[in-house]
Amino acid sequence: MAMLPDAKLFIDGTQRDAEGGKTFDIISPWTGEVVGKAADASATDVEAAIVAARRAFDKTDWATNVDLRVALVTKLYDLFDANRERLSDLARNEAGAAVGAVGRAHVGMAMEGWKDYLDVFPQLKWEKDYGTRTGYGFETVRKAVYEPVGVVAAITPWNVPLYVNVGKVVAALLAGCTLILKPAPNTPGMGAIFGELAAEAGFPAGVINVVFGSDPALAGEMLVHDPRVDLISFTGSTGVGKRIMEQGAATLKRVFLELGGKSAKIILDDAPNFAMEVAQSLLVFHAGQGCAVQSRLLVPRSRYEEAKAVLAKAYAGFGENWGDYENPAHIMGPVVSKRQMERVLSYIELGQQEGATLLAGGKARPDKGNGYFIEPTCFADVSNDMRIAQEEIFGPVLVVIPFEDDDDAVRIANESQYGLSGGVASADFDRAMGVARRIRSGSISINGGMCIAGDLPFGGYKASGIGREWGLEGIEEFLETKLLAWRQQ
Repeated sequence: MAMLPDAKLFIDGTQRDAEGGKTFDIISPWTGEVVGKAADASATDVEAAIVAARRAFDKTDWATNVDLRVALVTKLYDLFDANRERLSDLARNEAGAAVGAVGRAHVGMAMEGWKDYLDVFPQLKWEKDYGTRTGYGFETVRKAVYEPVGVVAAITPWNVPLYVNVGKVVAALLAGCTLILKPAPNTPGMGAIFGELAAEAGFPAGVINVVFGSDPALAGEMLVHDPRVDLISFTGSTGVGKRIMEQGAATLKRVFLELGGKSAKIILDDAPNFAMEVAQSLLVFHAGQGCAVQSRLLVPRSRYEEAKAVLAKAYAGFGENWGDYENPAHIMGPVVSKRQMERVLSYIELGQQEGATLLAGGKARPDKGNGYFIEPTCFADVSNDMRIAQEEIFGPVLVVIPFEDDDDAVRIANESQYGLSGGVASADFDRAMGVARRIRSGSISINGGMCIAGDLPFGGYKASGIGREWGLEGIEEFLETKLLAWRQQ
């Protein structure tokens, strides 16, 4: 396993080391060993990034020069496209992506989403005519204009870092904002490459800045507190999202939050190919480390034993088809860190204590290597009030819950603090649509429909977040509305 290039900060148009040359280790999830070095940003480094982004927004034409923005964002896409092999190495060695997952959520979907942003951007309306209105004896002409919000801080997670980075960075740039990208400590290289390639593309100094450090909170809290930062775009845990809202309140900062999930997949009793639908519900892709994964499987009580038997067979059939760094067919590798492994294992222990039946898996797998491997795990005989059914585990752990009828399935799906995604399967489309419309969630797949794509808005209800990312709505998140009215002459 080759060492990754050093991850350097990018501030005011220059790749640079951290203050005092401080670094921290990048740890491979596959081996638990050092796979690279990253600059360890200080408060002084973060301050410099804020100053640069503020100056670039206030003192240059970036906010108004749409043609320049589109040209540079397109050029940056081409550079990323030419560096797909590097992106793959970063996804595998920082985030622990299996080879079979790289071409999907990690790199493939990220690059497709980037193209989708460029495709939908021409649809963006910069003005809206409200016509004239007579009052006080004269006519007033009204028009709304849409302007970039200003300096954006994009705080991103470690699970699918390129995908989330693209979702925030590209939308903010197209909208005319300047930004500071702050990736997670586990995945600094997938942030650093934005700075490196932005310099190669010729972005004006200060438009893009990238900072990261070993302390997961230092840079983020500075960005949230600072009045020179106009908007925080955060993807991560609900707990941290709440803290960002609290701390951002002092400056009345706008926040976009894409947070946790405990999404339910409902398989109704008339679902075509019931056994196949159940078998395809294994939670194994990228070791279950996704906010929108369907980690609660709801099946009718009348077919519950059948579903359990299908799942037991499916997990047994999946067997050892995971955890091989070199195998292009594998879509599941390790979890990202020792801390995450311990967290997931604690939930597996908790599930057994709560009385759920361990249908498959449940153990760490040191035989796979010195990294952070947990075998695919499934709990049956789960009630929706158990913690393993209510709390986001963020690992390869599926829980299976029985329901009585459609109303009961909707009740169970909605009895959650989260509302990010979900799914419904039925032979009766109207029935499935009726159930889907009653679920309080930001996106629902019906009979396998693809509800997450770069041209579609993505976000959640309740504790799953505020606002929408991707699609035209994702760019509009970074705009302000200004109303202009003038007296008719």
